[in-house]
Amino acid sequence: MIDLYTWTTPNGRKVSILLEELGLDYEVHPINIGEGEQKTPEFLKISPNNKIPAIVERDSGLTLMESGAIMWHLADKHGKFLPDTSEDRMKVMEWLMWQMGGLGPMCGQAHHFLHFNPGKSAYAEERFSNEVHRLYGVLDRRLEGREHIAGDYSIADMACWPWVSRYEWQGVDLADYPNVRAWYRRLLERDAVQRGYHVPKVMNEIPAG
Repeated sequence: MIDLYTWTTPNGRKVSILLEELGLDYEVHPINIGEGEQKTPEFLKISPNNKIPAIVERDSGLTLMESGAIMWHLADKHGKFLPDTSEDRMKVMEWLMWQMGGLGPMCGQAHHFLHFNPGKSAYAEERFSNEVHRLYGVLDRRLEGREHIAGDYSIADMACWPWVSRYEWQGVDLADYPNVRAWYRRLLERDAVQRGYHVPKVMNEIPAG
C-alpha cells in the first residue's frame, strides 16, 4: 500500500496517473496547497521541500518527494513504463528531465502570469508565453512520426501530459501543434489517465484538446 500526498495540479496528476496505470493500491491524502496544508510540520517530515506530490511506501517505510523521482522509482520497482536497455531508459530519462526542468516550470510560470495574474507584468507574460510556445514546438517536433515521446508509452508521456492538459491556461491552441494534439488525445483515451486526472477530487471536465 502506498500513501499518496497530492493535490489537483499537473505535478500531482503525474503520479496518480502512474499509480493508476500500474494498478497499485494507494490511499490518497489531499494536501490543499491553497490553504497552506503543505506547510504543516507533519507534511514537512514527508516532503522537506513542502511540495506535493509525495509518497510513503508502507511496506518499506520509504518516503519520496519530487514527482520525477517518484515516477522513476515506481516504474523501476514494478518493471513497467521504463525500458530494459540502458540506451532506451536514458531516452525516457532525457524527456522526463526535459519536463522537470523545462515544460513544467515554464508552464507553471505561464499559469501564474497569464491565467491567475493577467495584466500585472507585460514583460513576464511575453517571456513565459514565448517560452511555453517554444517548448510546445520542441515537443511537436519530437512527436513527428511517433506515437509516444520516448519509444513505447512511458513515464515520460505521463509526466508531460498533465501539463499539456492545461494548454488553455497557457494561451496555447493545440491546433498549432498537431503532433502534440494527436498525442494528447491518444493518452486521453486511456482509462487510467482519466482516473488519475481526477485525484484527489474531480475538479472539471478534462480538456478535449
